[in-house]
Amino acid sequence: MSKYPMACDLETGICGVPDNDEMEMIDLTNSNKKIELYYVTDPICSHCWALEPVLRRFVSQYGHYFNFHTVMGGLLEKWEDFGDAANGISKPSDVAEHWKEVGVHSRMPIDGSLWLDNPIQSSFPPSRVYKVIQKRRKSLANAFLRRARESVFAFNQNIGDQGVLLDIVNKLGLDGASILEEAQQETGRKLLKEDFRLAASLGVRGFPTIIMVNQENKGVKIVGARQLQYYIDGLKQALHLENIQPRVLPNIFGLLREEKLLFSKEMEVMYDIHQSEVSSFVKENLSSESYHKKEILGESYFLQAE
Repeated sequence: MSKYPMACDLETGICGVPDNDEMEMIDLTNSNKKIELYYVTDPICSHCWALEPVLRRFVSQYGHYFNFHTVMGGLLEKWEDFGDAANGISKPSDVAEHWKEVGVHSRMPIDGSLWLDNPIQSSFPPSRVYKVIQKRRKSLANAFLRRARESVFAFNQNIGDQGVLLDIVNKLGLDGASILEEAQQETGRKLLKEDFRLAASLGVRGFPTIIMVNQENKGVKIVGARQLQYYIDGLKQALHLENIQPRVLPNIFGLLREEKLLFSKEMEVMYDIHQSEVSSFVKENLSSESYHKKEILGESYFLQAE
């Protein structure tokens, strides 16, 4: 993926080479017996981080209509091949201001100052770790991706660093040393290349991209971080249905127990509440012993109590 000139656009919500259309019908040749959803992403894609609240709700309410596949896209292999003229980004330190803008625009906390003093050199190391976890313990792969994003965006840790990755993996209850070792070997590289080939076959050139493929080998491609209705409408198109039935929203106790950490924006999107209502909503639905409330970068977040 990194061979293309890269651009991160605040308005379109795309990290990568933007397509002309925000939503388009596509035709793929691979045979599928039921709806498949491909989420092509990267651990350090700021617009993917911004999409998390909407994507979580979409999957929670409409996930029974599709099989969900997370695909690593390869945003940054090395700085020599990276270019983002649209945002004036040619070196690591240029990313800090862009990330800050995405954080302010989305209200998903982003620090970004690591780009000034401890820059990430490549997104491939955490991507390979993701693939190895996906191979060994598929149920924990997306949990790793979430913890990695929390670490890099909100808590300003360099997830290209082996020590940071080791800590994240170990806290998932996995053998971090073994997983990181495999990720650096040919196995990890091969697994990641398989994702790159899949992303290329789907015509993906920017992140986030969500592609839904139906039984007729046709589908919908949605590029960039969009509002919830975009994905609902896209799913209807792929299914050829005028009406689709959402599942009941998960209760906040179960959601926090599963996610461990939720930012205010994520609760607002999930439960259709205003920012000013989040604290009272939590107090009404959770016991005071079950969570901790904290703040970072001007935003509230909630942690499951140990």
